[in-house]
Amino acid sequence: MGEQQYVKFPQEVLDEYAALGIDLPALFSAGHLGTRMGVQVLEASADRVVGTMPVEGNTQPYGLLHGGASAVLAETLGSVGSMLHGGTSKIAVGVDLNCTHHRGVRSGLVTGVATPLHRGRSTATYEIIISDEEGRRVCSARLTCMLRDVNPGEGNPAGSAAAG
Repeated sequence: MGEQQYVKFPQEVLDEYAALGIDLPALFSAGHLGTRMGVQVLEASADRVVGTMPVEGNTQPYGLLHGGASAVLAETLGSVGSMLHGGTSKIAVGVDLNCTHHRGVRSGLVTGVATPLHRGRSTATYEIIISDEEGRRVCSARLTCMLRDVNPGEGNPAGSAAAG
């Protein structure tokens, strides 16, 4: 879990954050809940965020993927999309998360794909589909984030986004 991961961002997004002195890929490599759970963001843009998470270490007592783990993956991916939609002048804060669990998974890797349902000036809503290694839907989730203006002294807006 402590290994280096590389997120694929659109170059214009990397350039925008780099101009502010922010190393965007570094924001997704350490120190938050998703990292402890083995979440890896593989691709990230306002149009699509893709990430994976191992089932091992994220199970409930029956040995199945914990529903809360699916929620962490969903909120992480939807928050990243919302942050990228909002840009450097906004902070994305999760205000509503809904998860429907369709099937249990006992092993392997699950993959989440977040796509926007709504991208406005003050809110962004993403649908996140989580599937097992055979492409079967494990969970359908929807996350709505409030997009707040960055206030002076609040620090790096991107650092708050993945917190959900």
